[in-house]
Amino acid sequence: MKRFFLLMMLIWRQQLKLYSTVALIGAIIGIFVLAPSYDYINAREQNADPLSSIEYVFSQVRDMLMGKISHDNFVLIMFYAEIGAMIGLLSLVLYKVIHKRLVHIDYLKAELNKDLPSIIRQGEGPHLEFKSSLRWDMTESRINRALEGVVLKTLAGFLNSTIGGTLLIGVADNGEILGLEKDYQTLKKPNQDGFEQTLMTLISTTLGADICPFVHVLFYVIDNKDVCRIIVSPSTRPVFLDQGNAPKFFLRTGGATRDLNIQEALGYVSGRWKSYRINR
Repeated sequence: MKRFFLLMMLIWRQQLKLYSTVALIGAIIGIFVLAPSYDYINAREQNADPLSSIEYVFSQVRDMLMGKISHDNFVLIMFYAEIGAMIGLLSLVLYKVIHKRLVHIDYLKAELNKDLPSIIRQGEGPHLEFKSSLRWDMTESRINRALEGVVLKTLAGFLNSTIGGTLLIGVADNGEILGLEKDYQTLKKPNQDGFEQTLMTLISTTLGADICPFVHVLFYVIDNKDVCRIIVSPSTRPVFLDQGNAPKFFLRTGGATRDLNIQEALGYVSGRWKSYRINR
């Protein structure tokens, strides 16, 4: 829990710094751009000299910086600063939303253009992993809920990476197609819909409901057997997996998913989500 709170504090500080910086830049723009622009337009409407009004505004700013300004003029300049700060913050939010959607769309297009059999022939790697099943233990021929945790661990690792990855369920480590029939038998709805609903419920309850849009579930039939393909996009926030009431931070490194210790997690989060400050 201590690691979780330290990571959350780090993320909160990053966000606070980002929004404070944007608000400050917006306030400066409000004072030096919005105020002169308004007075320029006002002067044109009144057939006055626009340059004199602009010079007046800048003289007021100069006096304010030197501590020589009246209360009324100070309030006026602060009004422009507040307007600029709000515009800056709204622009940041809009940019984050648009940028996130564009990156997400480009990633999905690239993944969907890949042929599944050729993907399987590549074998497991940094961005691809095979799982025999979601909850059916092939060795012991019984339901084993611990296998769900292994799947979620892999998904969390892909979500926390900078590129994402693909998880195939119903495929053995050597690439053999095993299918999902055994998993289907453990579900109330023994079909693809029931499998997807179970998977997304697990993700929502353990990783967070806001993470679901970053996980895309597709089904293929190979050799008359169903295979689930899960395309995972990089998350816009750190993803933690609760295991025994202890949130853990997993990351896909090489061909494995690692549980980072506190020092590693703090270092990674501070570097990985520098882009999160702007691109979320």
